[in-house]
Amino acid sequence: MQAKVGQRLVIRSHHLGEPVKDGKIVEIRDPNGAPPYMVKWSEDGRVGLFFPGADAYVDQGADGESTTNGA
Repeated sequence: MQAKVGQRLVIRSHHLGEPVKDGKIVEIRDPNGAPPYMVKWSEDGRVGLFFPGADAYVDQGADGESTTNGA
């Protein structure tokens, strides 16, 4: 997985009816865009370090780049 600051990180729900969790990537520590990422979560505005698993993907950013799926 690779990302850029400003892109949206999405975590698929694990159970039927459970909401999808998402947040904005605010910092990337790896120069190639690899995890972990500092993410500002949309549900509560908290910022935290996140190591994405197989249920997460980077959504298309404002810069128009294609969506990146996978872990």
